[in-house]
Amino acid sequence: WRRVASATITSAPQRLVSGFDPTDPDFYHGGDLAGVIQRLDYIQGLGATAVWLAPIFRNKPVQTHGDYTGAAHHGYWITDFTTVDPHFGDEATMRALVDAAHARGMKVYLDIVANHTADVIRYRECPRNDCAYRSRADYPYTRKGGVDGPPINDGFDGRDFSRLTRPDYAYTPYVPAGEENAKVPAWLNDPIHYHNRGESTFTGESSLDGDFAGLDDLLTEDPVVIQGMIDIFGGWIDRYGIDGYRIDTARHVDAAFWQAFIPAMKARAAARGIPNFHIFGEVYDPDPAVTARFTRVDAYPAVLDFPFQKQATDVAAGKVGTDALARLFDADALYADRADTAAILPTFLGNHDMGRIGFFVKQANPEADDAELLARIELAHALMMFSRGVPTLYYGDEQGFAGAGGYGNSRQDMWPSRTPVYADETPVGGRQPAYSTDAPLYRAIAEMARLRAAEPALRRGRQIVRASGDKPGLFALSRLTDDGGEVLVLFNSSTAPVAAQVEVEPGSLRWQALRGDCAARSSAPASVAVRVPPLDYLVCKSVP
Repeated sequence: WRRVASATITSAPQRLVSGFDPTDPDFYHGGDLAGVIQRLDYIQGLGATAVWLAPIFRNKPVQTHGDYTGAAHHGYWITDFTTVDPHFGDEATMRALVDAAHARGMKVYLDIVANHTADVIRYRECPRNDCAYRSRADYPYTRKGGVDGPPINDGFDGRDFSRLTRPDYAYTPYVPAGEENAKVPAWLNDPIHYHNRGESTFTGESSLDGDFAGLDDLLTEDPVVIQGMIDIFGGWIDRYGIDGYRIDTARHVDAAFWQAFIPAMKARAAARGIPNFHIFGEVYDPDPAVTARFTRVDAYPAVLDFPFQKQATDVAAGKVGTDALARLFDADALYADRADTAAILPTFLGNHDMGRIGFFVKQANPEADDAELLARIELAHALMMFSRGVPTLYYGDEQGFAGAGGYGNSRQDMWPSRTPVYADETPVGGRQPAYSTDAPLYRAIAEMARLRAAEPALRRGRQIVRASGDKPGLFALSRLTDDGGEVLVLFNSSTAPVAAQVEVEPGSLRWQALRGDCAARSSAPASVAVRVPPLDYLVCKSVP
């Protein structure tokens, strides 16, 4: 949940010092942890059982990279990994938030970063801080300045990174005057603990070892870094009883690091009395073969389901046939524990990097009126809420925010905004007062959540795809329980009604409508007649 509260600002320091400018989408606007506490009723009213916070660690307030200058409102420019950023609150407020959530039976997940820190290190060869990436083959760790350079790091065998003594194999890194102690813990201030190879191109080797848009890329092969990160994030579990971690930039860190880090976090949580500590990584890719790899090789229990985001969004928007979802769910076999792993993947429809579901639906249907947009967005949420996985809402979607898509354009204020691009937007479903629980999508999502909570099959039931097609139209799936129960969910992504016979379990002969108009009886054993209105969905439960 991101920036869901406003704070009273009594003064306005220079924005390039404080990072605060409520008129600029790339700067802090005033949301804080105290505000999240105040809005737990609102969040829980949506049916949420956990709150995922953007990184709340102390950041470098403002950075410049190339022609871009912005603030760390997103939380990914960390300098002190051990404390709460004062923009968001303090240690006492953080503890109060966790305690308040736990008192309601809600969990708190933190968004964490182990790939990089804020941009502090510079390279003497690049005064503009724009060094091109230099590869391990061309600039090995055992030579200074390339393969023809003088030997350095004598005794380094390519595996034991504790034997590196000099960081100037590719470039000559240094810490600018005045920033020698900018980072906490102290070991983070030594360039020997970073790759120092220049800018990532986000391909090949550089995807692991390059600086992420100038951010200092940690040498995660180094035992000091591995143990240091275990100590840092284990400490947050110890101090606050955090319930889980969403791990940023998971694909940009070597597998051996995660193979050590993840079991250590689960063990630390178990020692704190948290038996079901949830860890899921950000692997930004729509291909399930890519995302599944991180559950098999890197030892991730789960990853964010970017493939679901892609296919569910395209289906609900009417861009593709419903068989796109069938193919997606067929690929669940690729995950480490197949359907069991797929069942705990966080599913979502948009985020802070790519944009919102409202934007995607509007982009695909530029001539659609508000009623159609609302129906398609609701349909997308139904696909997420009733199929396998753990539904994850991006704050503000329930208010109909759409935005302009892409990075930085989908971080709207929940309160009356002073940012023109946010203030001028008319949400899908119409503008409502701040934090309105009467917003059409808030009501629709809350209804779905109540239904999901009431029916165990919709939360944990084994999933079978029953019907799909190569054009917009019917998509049907069953959620089955071990005791023979079945809930049939039917979706129509077309603008015309659909009618069909759908296969069901032979023992499912009588039906109860949980939402919509369901047939009272099957047409024959293992077949039921369904009629689904345009851009709508039905939920039907078999009864004895």
